Amino acid sequence: MDEDAAREQLPPLPVTWRPRNMRIVGYGLAALIVATMVVLAVVLPPDWRLSDRLGLVGLGAVGAGVLHLLARPRLVAAEDRVTVVNCIRTHVLEWPEIIDARMPVGEPWPTIDLADGSTLAVLGIQSNDGDHARTALADFRRLLHTRGEAEEPGRPG
Repeated sequence: MDEDAAREQLPPLPVTWRPRNMRIVGYGLAALIVATMVVLAVVLPPDWRLSDRLGLVGLGAVGAGVLHLLARPRLVAAEDRVTVVNCIRTHVLEWPEIIDARMPVGEPWPTIDLADGSTLAVLGIQSNDGDHARTALADFRRLLHTRGEAEEPGRPG
């Protein structure tokens, strides 16, 4: 395959990959928990005070916040950088900092190998999404190989 054909297969930048199943489950459960707590706050016996009822709704909001953290991961590839948003931390990387991305069979999400010798989990692509995850990883790897990988330590540039 020539270089022009390979470029035609690349997704247009910027592109964002998000896990499907985790978002559906996370945000679905968050909505269910908040709705349940609101209904509970409304139907509680009259001897419950307003602060008790608001506390229940607040507890539901905290649960929804935690589920949001689980559903927020994404991988964003832009012209000049890659942003990996995991549950708590966000990592902004330059394309040359990334050596490779891989997801061995049985692993829940891919990891990217960095030029400094460390690895970084990418929760924005999750193997339980099946073909969607495999396609996303393949697209990201093609972008990585065209955007320029880091030179391996000890190799002349």
